[in-house]
Order: sequence, then C-alpha cells, then structure tokens
Amino acid sequence: MIVPNKKNKIALIGYRLAGGGSDKVMANLSIFFERQGFEVDVIIVLDEVTFPYSGKLVNLGLLKNKKNGFFNKAKRLLALRKYLQENKFDFIIDFRFRTKVVQELILARLIYNTKTIFTVHSSLIDHYMPNNSWLTRLMYNHCYANVAITNEMKILIQTKHKLKNVVMIPNLIYLDEILQKQNEEIDFDFDFIIAVGQYENEVKQFDKLISSYAKSNLREKKIHLAIVGNGDESKLKKAIFESNIGDFVHLLGYQNNPFKYVSKAKFLVLSSKNEGFPNVILEALACRTPVISFDCDFGPRDLIINLENGILVENQNWIKFTEALNLFVSDEVLYKKCKESSLKSILDFSLERIGEKWIKLMISNG
Repeated sequence: MIVPNKKNKIALIGYRLAGGGSDKVMANLSIFFERQGFEVDVIIVLDEVTFPYSGKLVNLGLLKNKKNGFFNKAKRLLALRKYLQENKFDFIIDFRFRTKVVQELILARLIYNTKTIFTVHSSLIDHYMPNNSWLTRLMYNHCYANVAITNEMKILIQTKHKLKNVVMIPNLIYLDEILQKQNEEIDFDFDFIIAVGQYENEVKQFDKLISSYAKSNLREKKIHLAIVGNGDESKLKKAIFESNIGDFVHLLGYQNNPFKYVSKAKFLVLSSKNEGFPNVILEALACRTPVISFDCDFGPRDLIINLENGILVENQNWIKFTEALNLFVSDEVLYKKCKESSLKSILDFSLERIGEKWIKLMISNG
C-alpha cells in the first residue's frame, strides 16, 4: 500500500536495460516513480545497460559466468533472495518473460516476499504464464496484480486461466527523451521509410518487408528503406540481393538513438506476425512520423486510427501492405493529415498519465 509521508520502496525487475520493449517500459517507469518520491531499485539479470533510467541499479548480470550452469543460476537466485529480504520493498514489479516453470514457481512463491505485480507484454501469453492453467493460478492468482497491456490481452488471460487479479495498463512513452534526441543529425541525403526491431527471430518479418518494398513504387520515387535493429542479417541480405535493391535498403544495426532516424523518416512500417503493445509505434507517432502496420494481435489497433495517424492493413495481407506503401507516397493529402495528427494521438500514453494509472493500482488494491 502507498503510505503517506513514507519513502515507499519499489523493486523493478527485468532482464536488461537495453533492447526490448518491456525493458524500455521498466526504464521509463523508474524515472516516473523516482519523480514521485519513491525509492527505486532496478534489478536486471543481464549486464546490458543503454536506456536512461532512475534509481539504484542492481546488476545480477555481473554474477553470470559463461557456462551459466545450475550452480551459477542458483547463486544469482540466492543473491536476489537475500537482496529482497534485506531491503524490504513495498512492491516488486516483474517485467521479464517467464518460460521456465520451476524457476518461476520458486520466484513467485518463495523469493518474491512482498506485494508483487507481474506484467505480460505479448499476445503470446505462454511466454509469461504456463499453458497449464492450474500451474498459472498456483503461480499468479495469489499475487497483488497481473498487468496486461491491452484489453484483448487481459480478456485472453482471464478467459484462458481464470485469474481474478488481471488489470490493464498500457505501455507508456517518455516524451521528453524523444523530443530531446530526435533532432540529432543523420548522414542520409535521401528520403526514406523506416522499420525498427530486433531480427534475431522471424516475428518482425523484415525479409518479407524488403520484398514488399521491392514490389512497391517507392524505389521509383527515390524513397529508400532503412532498418534499425540487430540480429542475423543473412536472411535480410538474401532478400535484398534477390530483389536487386542493394542501393536502396540500409541495415543500420542497433542504434542507441533510433529517434534521430525515426523523426526524419517519411513514415514507419511495422510488419510483425504478432505484437504486445509496440512501443515503436508510440515512439514514431511522438516523432510526428505516421505509421503503416499490420492489424496483428495485439497493440497496433490500440494506437493507429486508420487513415487518421496511419494505415492499418489487413493482417498478413502482403498485397494490401504494398498497396498501403504506395498510397502513402501518392496521396499527399492523406499523408499530411496523418502526419499532423500523429503526436496528439498518443498524448494519453505519456509518462505522467500512464504513471498515474500505476499509482492508482497500488493505492486502490492496497
């Protein structure tokens, strides 16, 4: 419970402070909570830190060795248990994906020793909860709350697992950071569209995006495609080679400041098979960059108002996706309308407004 005139302590636990959307949400929330007067500890499992954050960093990744065997994992679990016991937090908020059932059962029932909030950041809820509903209820029905980031995700969890403590709080965006970073110069001297995301798996479908771009009219109009992210580039390079568009597609790798590219792109494209609540759409719209996205589960339809701040494309219809690319570069009136309404369309997801929902959750259930 939030106690007046007391320095409330919150532990935010995630895999890292780099890369993923849930990691970014954790970093942003650390900034909000510290501004509200909380004592914030950010506990990470991997030694990766690039996002701005506030509070005390507890880097368990420094205890991880190359083998990462049973005893090394046990050592980190015991270190976490000791730290939580010594610091007596008022709340623990867990942002990790959770697929190892035994480990997560130990954490949920034996190590997390105070009011705990578990978050779910993907339509693939089995990345966060076991498929076995009895196990899911054993692990998560007793906790303070389970936070889903869309209403559809909340309903899915409630329907499948019968959990009684699921609430919906969407992801948030730290506008101050974006407005500060977006003006940094880039060395492009051509118009371009942009895609952002990790390509270490096939969820983002960047190889198919490259093929869709190749079939569009954008190259004729001298509009390039830039892709920001990291992972195995071989599949993407193959798609570029097969489409003979090597001069028009740019693999930029990981960028500490993607906003300098996103803000200067004509529009952002999201071609995912599935999403949770894609921060990249929020960030693009904050940069006044409209978005074309598949209407996949979940997230894009909660952020994109079709033909108002972007274009929602029938899910996995690549012909329609290519047509949307062509439409955005041919219909100047539509494009201008979407660009002008982009920023104001996401103000309800600001750090302050979504942060207040977290405060309300901790007060109302306390």
